[in-house]
Amino acid sequence: MSVNARRRVRRVCRAVVATSGARTSGHVGRALAARVGLGAALVLASLTGWTVPAQAQGTAVRPIRIIVPFGPGAPDTIARLVGQQYAAQTGQSVVVENRLGANGIIGADAVAKAAPDGHTLLVVSASLVVNPSIYRKLPFDPLRDFTPITNLCSQQAFILAVTPSLPARSAAEFVALARRPETNIAYGSPGIGNTIHLAGALFNARAGLHMTHVPYKSGGLATGALLSGEIQAMMSNELLVLPYQASGRLRALAVTGHRRLASLPDIPTLGEAGIPGMDIDAGWFGLLGPAGMAPEVVARLNAAMRRVFDDPALRKRLQEQGFEPSPTSPEEFRAYLEGQLKLYAEMVRLAGIEPE
Repeated sequence: MSVNARRRVRRVCRAVVATSGARTSGHVGRALAARVGLGAALVLASLTGWTVPAQAQGTAVRPIRIIVPFGPGAPDTIARLVGQQYAAQTGQSVVVENRLGANGIIGADAVAKAAPDGHTLLVVSASLVVNPSIYRKLPFDPLRDFTPITNLCSQQAFILAVTPSLPARSAAEFVALARRPETNIAYGSPGIGNTIHLAGALFNARAGLHMTHVPYKSGGLATGALLSGEIQAMMSNELLVLPYQASGRLRALAVTGHRRLASLPDIPTLGEAGIPGMDIDAGWFGLLGPAGMAPEVVARLNAAMRRVFDDPALRKRLQEQGFEPSPTSPEEFRAYLEGQLKLYAEMVRLAGIEPE
């Protein structure tokens, strides 16, 4: 601000004080002083182009609505933990809304069609880049109709989990059992084309099995079916498996990926178990908005999310549940999405899944 501008501000402030009876004592004086302070702030804003925060003008800040296109499970957990920390750091409330159905398509479509003002966001898994290879027609394009903000978390590996009623106690025993003509083994997932389904279908192909796929509306429902014996196997993640593995209600036989999980050091990889071609991770979870968001809004949200992940307590909570925080720049996230689209298209082809 120039010297002349500062002088004008001081003259106006002195005038406001004089006309307000600045010498009034007691609570009246304090009230007038508060009025003078706000008046001076508004004058300063008019002379310099600064903006007065909405709270100072008595205007409520709109909450951010994060849509999760799945039920209980990894994306929902991440959205709620990150949303709580964001609200605590910024003072802006966050509402998490679950919109289930069609392997994440319903919830993602709602965000694609929302106003690009930064108040409606999407926390989604790799299903966003799998769906174009699974479905012949989608109501949106995963790159054109969304604005990448940041990757949030990743997971190291899937876990091959079975119901304890099966006699198999290793991946090799499970494969031998599943290959018997009289054995009818069904494996579950949170929906057709979900990454958990894709991992199971790829395992089916790599191991030479003919298991039946049973889709559910969420990871929680699929896990419940596995616990009850309605299905016998599932490629799942640490969040859904570990509590039941510890209590003996589920049995972990092997993990995908290049190395064993720190949470299950005694459980071998599928490669170690003699089943090649299963060196895949368990996917990622990212934050996107509708297409057309202003660059400054994207930059603000990205910076805020990076500060969210700087919190040691949040990082610990996420890591304890099998999530590795992995925030990126919007540009890095877009490039990552482009690469993931190609990767999962190849995985779908290898798994022999025909688009619907």
